[in-house]
Amino acid sequence: MNPDLDLTLHRVIRAPRTRVWDAWTDPDNLARWWLPAPARCRVERLEVRPAGAFVTRMSDGGAEFVPHLDACFLAADEYERLIFTTALDSALRPAAGELLMTAEITLRDHPEGTDYRVLVRHGDPAARARHQELGFEYGWGTVTDQLTALVEEGVRV
Repeated sequence: MNPDLDLTLHRVIRAPRTRVWDAWTDPDNLARWWLPAPARCRVERLEVRPAGAFVTRMSDGGAEFVPHLDACFLAADEYERLIFTTALDSALRPAAGELLMTAEITLRDHPEGTDYRVLVRHGDPAARARHQELGFEYGWGTVTDQLTALVEEGVRV
């Protein structure tokens, strides 16, 4: 972790790793929590494997869905770790965009459930600062709260 380049989030989720993993890797589950409510998510492609596509669309009003994320997975270690990047799009082409990052989600056993960690890497301090400015804590924090509600209580989000 490089504090000049990286942003992090850590939670203990009171659910087994398998449920957290399934919430990340099943398109229907992911669509229920991946965007801060009341925005709605539609998962276009979710190929959880190295070089697999990660493409979502979003809707603020529920009518028109617009592009949200066009990324690819770099690693998928079942029940342990996911890494995806927005620096490459789903066709493995270099991406252009305001927010290029690589996110690593790590799941470990914890006495109370799952130790859930997010590490988001950026290419330079300005990109990290821009992500923080755009609301990293709110966005990732809110979706992690929604993920937690889904897997801990089975609450529909």
